[in-house]
Amino acid sequence: MSVVEIEQMANVLKLLGDKTRLTIISLLIEKELCVCEIVDVLQTSQPNISQHMRKLKDGGLVRESKRGQWVYYSLSVQDKPYMAELLAHLPSQQDTLGKLTCKDNECCN
Repeated sequence: MSVVEIEQMANVLKLLGDKTRLTIISLLIEKELCVCEIVDVLQTSQPNISQHMRKLKDGGLVRESKRGQWVYYSLSVQDKPYMAELLAHLPSQQDTLGKLTCKDNECCN
């Protein structure tokens, strides 16, 4: 493993050292989510979530797709094989997603 690869891995792990970002990653394991859904689950502000999403996107962990005025996020870790082991140990968020007050992107339409 090269010094550059180790540095890249360290940067990714630093990103995941934040509880909010790690929770977002665990949610995105389950399904693609709109910003409003992440806001709903984490009970925080849209600007706060957008800041975390920007960091995750800059770190190459998520990708975004824009649909109308809304941005949807999904995991993008195929190029980081070491992430598979970490993701396998994150707790399921299916129950949490089942409690969304914003269901089936209704808040995003």
